[in-house]
Amino acid sequence: MRIFISGIAGTAMGALAGLLKDLGHDVAGSDLAFYPPMGPGLRQSQIRLYEGYAAAHIDEERPDLHIVGNVCRSDNPEVLRSEALGIERTHVAGALERFALKGTTPTVITGTHGKTTTSALVAHLLDGAGLRPGFFIGGVVEPYGRGYRQAALPRLPLQGASEAAPRTRRPPFVLEGDEYDTAFWEKTAKFLHYSAEIALITSIEHDHIDIYPDFSSYRGAFERLVESLPESGLLVVSASSDVAIEISQRAKCEIYYYGVDGHISPKVAPHFFAAPAVFDEHGVSFDFFVGGVLAGRYASPLPGVHNLENAVGALAIAAAGFGVPLRELSQHLATFRGVKRRQELRGVYSGVSVYDDFAHHPTAVKKTLEAMRAKHKGGKLIAIFEPRSATACRAFHQDLYAEAFDAADVALLAPIGRPELPPEERLSVEQLAFDLQGRGRTASALPNVEAIVERAAEIAQPGDAIVVLSNGGFGGIFDRLPSALESERTRAPEPKAGSFPRKTSE
Repeated sequence: MRIFISGIAGTAMGALAGLLKDLGHDVAGSDLAFYPPMGPGLRQSQIRLYEGYAAAHIDEERPDLHIVGNVCRSDNPEVLRSEALGIERTHVAGALERFALKGTTPTVITGTHGKTTTSALVAHLLDGAGLRPGFFIGGVVEPYGRGYRQAALPRLPLQGASEAAPRTRRPPFVLEGDEYDTAFWEKTAKFLHYSAEIALITSIEHDHIDIYPDFSSYRGAFERLVESLPESGLLVVSASSDVAIEISQRAKCEIYYYGVDGHISPKVAPHFFAAPAVFDEHGVSFDFFVGGVLAGRYASPLPGVHNLENAVGALAIAAAGFGVPLRELSQHLATFRGVKRRQELRGVYSGVSVYDDFAHHPTAVKKTLEAMRAKHKGGKLIAIFEPRSATACRAFHQDLYAEAFDAADVALLAPIGRPELPPEERLSVEQLAFDLQGRGRTASALPNVEAIVERAAEIAQPGDAIVVLSNGGFGGIFDRLPSALESERTRAPEPKAGSFPRKTSE
């Protein structure tokens, strides 16, 4: 088919475009900008790209199918033109259901936090076991260099969680289950359209407040997902999330809980369990217990307690959902190489490590910085934060953000990404900087990317780590930081001892 995608440069839509191209379709699309990593990936896939939205794009392409991203509204000129021409229309979830999921076992990894990394881990473990899963993930997964792949379709007989109860599942298709709405004409969560047979819930905290005005509505999307699982399905749930545990009781299918020592709700006893754990600059090692029995000593290269929990959840899906032998899982977990923009080391410049992370919800910011502190126990930890998402720009989590930066020594705050919000609804970065100073952090609210880069270069020293936290392009900050850091080191004298505190332990 000739397919045109409006809003093609988003993480989900870009992955969809690549997947459809691999499936043999002729794909083109438009967006306002084409930031990395999606922009370069789309060009590499030889997908025709149009900057901006215009009716002329539809006239030029004359597609058989128009896929509309949820960034588009009903008055989008491409939407209006395709409607006038009678072109068939769908959304990302409808396209996946139609072109990619037939003949597979849809395996939906969802939750407020950690779903990208956990989805990538599940795909990696299943791939290592030879199951060649399809996957659709909102990030570029190493070593594939992409966030999507079609599934191998022959039926695969597999053992289930119990050797006495063999089960046959169709080939796995791993989906990062986004709870955001699907399109302007379809306001339900995307993950409700995937006909999930297996699901994992990492956590449930109020997010996407532009779509879900209260926690009850947000929780309701997950309730519907759990209730939709078939009796023959499987639900895997984090034992650290009381809300997810409560919702899991609505399931008709088999349920397994997973967790990490010290982070377990008293409401459940996890079947998949990690303890004790040792964190260092190489990641984490831990004893892995299944049903109370030690399965061995495992290692993951990912830092932080939250990533250890993600790893245990992924192990649970591979073992209980697809019968991958535990002895295989250990070796596959150790070789996982991560996801771009998830604690991704972009480089070391004049001795300063610079990381890129997608975190924007206060809990994600907190866990990311705690993980980076565990990885870099020496020099300063400098957090650069751009509040850009619909949730981050609003004052809803003002107080929680003040606690989220406790693991950092320095916080440099950018202006909010949605200045059109009414003043009473906006996150105040000036107030956040003041609150952080009151908690012993060095904090500044700065007017633009140039000022942030200049300030970071002034204060960073060899052995320090900079973590850039943003879910967007952030004004090309990664094109500016390296040269600024290297330039500053060649011309600036070393600061006097004690200019900035250096943490030596957690």
